[in-house]
Amino acid sequence: MIILHGYPLTMVDHVGFKVFVKNLQPQFEVVPNNDIEISCVEIYSREKQKVFEMISKLHGRINLSVEMWSSPDNADYLCLTAHYIDDDWKLHRKILNFVTLDSSHTRDMLSEVIIKCLMSWEIEFKLFAMTFDDCSTDDDIVVRIKDRISQSRPHLSNSQLFDVRSAAHVLNLIVQDAIEAFRGVIQKIQGSIRYVKTSQANQGKFNDICQHVGVNSQKNLVLDSPVQWNSTYFMLETALEYRAVFCHLRDHDHEYESAITDEEWDWTSSITSYLKLFVEITSIFPGNKCPTANIYFPDICDIHIQLIEWCKSPDSFLSSLASKMKAKFDKYWSKCSLALAVAAILDPRFKMKLVEYYYSQIYGSTALDRIKEVSDSIKELFSAYSICSTLVDEGSAAPGSSLPTTSNDSRDRLKGFDKFLHETSQNQNSVSDLDKYLEEPVFPRNCDFSVLNWWKVHTPRYPILSMMARDVLGTPMSTVAPESAFSCGGRVLESCQSLLSAETRQALICTRDWLQMESDDIQPSSSYYALPLCVEAS
Repeated sequence: MIILHGYPLTMVDHVGFKVFVKNLQPQFEVVPNNDIEISCVEIYSREKQKVFEMISKLHGRINLSVEMWSSPDNADYLCLTAHYIDDDWKLHRKILNFVTLDSSHTRDMLSEVIIKCLMSWEIEFKLFAMTFDDCSTDDDIVVRIKDRISQSRPHLSNSQLFDVRSAAHVLNLIVQDAIEAFRGVIQKIQGSIRYVKTSQANQGKFNDICQHVGVNSQKNLVLDSPVQWNSTYFMLETALEYRAVFCHLRDHDHEYESAITDEEWDWTSSITSYLKLFVEITSIFPGNKCPTANIYFPDICDIHIQLIEWCKSPDSFLSSLASKMKAKFDKYWSKCSLALAVAAILDPRFKMKLVEYYYSQIYGSTALDRIKEVSDSIKELFSAYSICSTLVDEGSAAPGSSLPTTSNDSRDRLKGFDKFLHETSQNQNSVSDLDKYLEEPVFPRNCDFSVLNWWKVHTPRYPILSMMARDVLGTPMSTVAPESAFSCGGRVLESCQSLLSAETRQALICTRDWLQMESDDIQPSSSYYALPLCVEAS
């Protein structure tokens, strides 16, 4: 109960709890706090073995999300979560490690910490992709991890499928930068709302002006929260409906000191429309109960297209702001666009058509070259899986692996022969899974469509491509919990949990995650990203 619900270990010492238990069963003896802690670690060990056995039997690959946490006393933590699609085509996620980082764990050593965790679970050679919080993650960390494990896994030559950044985190940072750049006007709007709310007389005067200028809005003026950026959007949206009223105050009320110019109101209108798009899309990501990788490409492309348009604004302030937003977005796009596109292609409702549709709008005259890059990349990845299929048929692949394992025998001079044989034999065979899939018509779009069910049904028709689809679609393109989607701060543990030992902390967090998943009838459920014992930074 303590593990599953995140109760503090010390609850067994609480007088109220002891009285409650005694009323239920007077003869029951409550065990000490220390014994509870030992029992939690024992339960963790048993559950960990179950998870280990489950993962070791997987035929597909595993994707890993890497998230940084902190505590009120400025301690840092590393949360590693496995994401994978099982043989029954169900998407799973399981927290593997919650590592306490000490002063010796510099950013240069994070790669070693991650590799050590992967090796402890014996999944370093089953890894397909890694997703990090945002684009600020040191690229060297990714390179070091990739170099350690790349010998036994095929990946795109430019490795973009390996290195993914969380979409929601990046959008969050872009919005916060925009809000900060607009801080001066936002403070004026906050001051205007405070002026109205200061006294009943001011509120009454404001209501009278509303009637006088014909504003009939039913929305209440409310200040935004400093820890939730979507509240700033709602504040601005409501303030705009009362623009005429505030302008009247500016011209006729000498006590009103937060006057907003007409130009600033125009900026507010434009920026509110910017924020609206980000609010709508950010709400979609964590709300999806089965967040497979294919769902992100259209929304990310819509943001890309809008940023291009916003940069064309004739207003120098707005165009400058949009350019700063786009610069941060471009960094994300350069890292993740290929992974997003490949995942979208493996959605039978879209295939290459969606890439062609969006790339023509984004790239214009160079769209064909960009589309070819995506096409070549997915063919390259499929070729690796095709070689693996040949090796499996010949008994040369590692057991339980959807991708081939490279021989460690340095005397093997024929390492490239399998690939050569596959490539030179392709013309003699029938049309490949990938060609057949892309040539067939797209599947009709409907609200009840499940990409995982579709691939489960069509695995016999596309035996090789389905292996690739299972790994790609299981890639976590975004790692933000629903309650954290609009947070302006990082993820922070509660003080009482940060005081626990590193072993106990990891045991409680990991075991709660595993037990929650076991107790849910559907997966992933409303607890999809529920991590225990945490609050958001203020």
